[in-house]
Formats: sequence, structure tokens, C-alpha cells
Amino acid sequence: MGILDSIAGQLFNKGTAQNPLLDAVMGLIGNQQTGGLAGLVQQFAGKGLGDIANSWVSTGANLPITPEQLKQGLGSQNIGKIAAQAGISPEAVTSQLSTLLPNIVDKLTPNGQISQEDIASKGIDLLKGLFK
Repeated sequence: MGILDSIAGQLFNKGTAQNPLLDAVMGLIGNQQTGGLAGLVQQFAGKGLGDIANSWVSTGANLPITPEQLKQGLGSQNIGKIAAQAGISPEAVTSQLSTLLPNIVDKLTPNGQISQEDIASKGIDLLKGLFK
């Protein structure tokens, strides 16, 4: 169980079954095998989208990402897995994640840095805000 899954468990006792897309995002960010949040940002950078992903981490304004760029950054296979997990179409995944992912990354990095020490408390606060 990753740290973000643990956070979800603390808030909802069973995870985020009410929002499977958010659960999928938490899986992306919390996947230590792929480097967690830092790995996700590096993945986007490796696909030519580093300026966009780094803007979400920085303290400045978040650059927007289109659904097509999101698909490029995550890859069609990952989008398909997320769509299956969330029970929605791949197009709906990329459309919704193009708004959700930048906001989550931004909220988890308020000081413009990716910090593992503080991610649990930030994640809990973020999830509380999303489910008010």
C-alpha cells in the first residue's frame, strides 16, 4: 500500500471508492516503483512536456495541459488502465485528468519542491478539500 493509498484509507476507511479517477491519480503519484511524484514529473519531461509538468511543481502559475498532451505524457497504455479502473472512457480520463492532475501536483508541492517528508499531511489536506 502506497502512502497516498494510506492517506485515502485514513479519510475514507476504504480508500476513494467514491471517486475512482482520484484513486487512479493517487496511484500514479504514489507509485514508488516509478519514482512517485518525482518520477511522474520526469516521465512528462522525457516526453517533451517538462515545462508544463515543472510549472505544476513550481510556485508560479500552472501551465495548462491538453488531453492530447496528457495522453502523450502518460502513454496510451496507462490511460487505458486508468479508464478501466475508473470505469470511464479514455477520452473522459484525459479530459478530466487535464484539470485534476495539475491541481493535485500543485497542491502537493506548495514550496515549489517535491518533498516526501511532508506528502502525507499535504495529501490528507488536499483530499479533504476535494470532498467537501
